[in-house]
Amino acid sequence: MTVHVATAAQLACLLEASAPKPGNVSPGRHFTDARYEHFLASAAAIGPAFAGAADRSVGKTILLAAQATSQWTRSNTNLGIVLLLAPLARAASLDRKGGRPDGRPLSDDGPRPDGELRDTLGRVLRETTVADARDVFAAIRLASPGGLGDAAEQDVADEPTVTLLEAMQLAADYDGIAREYATTFATTFDVGLPALLRARADGLSWDDGVVETFMTLLASQPDTHIARRGGPELAVDVSERAADVMRAGGVRTEDGRRALGYFDHSLRDPRNTGNPGTTADLTAATLFVALLQGAWT
Repeated sequence: MTVHVATAAQLACLLEASAPKPGNVSPGRHFTDARYEHFLASAAAIGPAFAGAADRSVGKTILLAAQATSQWTRSNTNLGIVLLLAPLARAASLDRKGGRPDGRPLSDDGPRPDGELRDTLGRVLRETTVADARDVFAAIRLASPGGLGDAAEQDVADEPTVTLLEAMQLAADYDGIAREYATTFATTFDVGLPALLRARADGLSWDDGVVETFMTLLASQPDTHIARRGGPELAVDVSERAADVMRAGGVRTEDGRRALGYFDHSLRDPRNTGNPGTTADLTAATLFVALLQGAWT
């Protein structure tokens, strides 16, 4: 069943990249250093790494995915996504290992209960090692994300001396991806997933559902990618304005869609200072969990 976990990971990346999320790359809306096509190539590139998620460590999957991505783009298109999806993929693969080998979709086995997948995810995170941290540090150096800076403890430029989970716990106060590791993906499961499932149940298209999920996540907490690049005050301001757009109706009303357009325009500058990149990564993780639970059908 690991092949289908990989397909779900790739599809989650494609759906996330294709939806017109404010401040992010999407069809017809590019950055100076990354185009929409680069995100498509990155989504395709990670498939082989995620297909073996049950049989290798989380850190190794992340490093292999980063290496594969680097063959297709020089921009950091998916590091945060890969960091989030790798432990989820291993948890889902372990849950399904030894299951039906006939190649039918994951949804044929019925929806995945939140608690069951999250329990396995917690075990996967607790079982990470120093070697996992070493591989992840190497992946981060390879992707070279902007605004990373130096860490007081367990800097990625150095050799780690703690497990991957412990390294993430040290960074959880200032990095949204690390916070997911430290909380067993609380934002993904408790904020993003309910928003996406509600949007789909209400009949919203995948594009609109992804945008609404993204906006719900952004309104719920400041984006740490913005905080690193533009400062915490800007990150808080962006989240407050996202909440205003949601109150105007977001994708569900004409006024809300106008507000989304203005909001998107306000977040774009040549340095991508206002890019809510961490929120986009969390949106991809939410999509992955939903797809694992059979949301596609």
